[in-house]
Amino acid sequence: QVQLVESGGGLVQAGGSLRLSCAASGSIFRLYAMGWYRQAPGKQRELVATITSDGTTNYADSVKGRFTISRENFKNTVYLRMNSLEPEDTAVYYCSFRFLTSSYDYWGQGTRVTVSS
Repeated sequence: QVQLVESGGGLVQAGGSLRLSCAASGSIFRLYAMGWYRQAPGKQRELVATITSDGTTNYADSVKGRFTISRENFKNTVYLRMNSLEPEDTAVYYCSFRFLTSSYDYWGQGTRVTVSS
């Protein structure tokens, strides 16, 4: 079992920055990938960025060049640095965790990001 605790959301003006954090705890003894997804009101949850245990990253086109995902393996923690935020980035951001040998995703409780124009 894996537990995820997110932090760092809030209200920011357009053009501003935020950093989200997600710490994983529990039975973590295998390689894994972590990532961030978001869900805006009335929309489906969508991928923002992912990072594997070897540091390979993947980003949604809408955030490339503005967001940076990183991780600290010894802390089992992933970060999402969000720069040049736009009102369209307003959503609840969810942390995800998946062991590389599994198709099961663990999810955090979500942290809300609101970008005002």
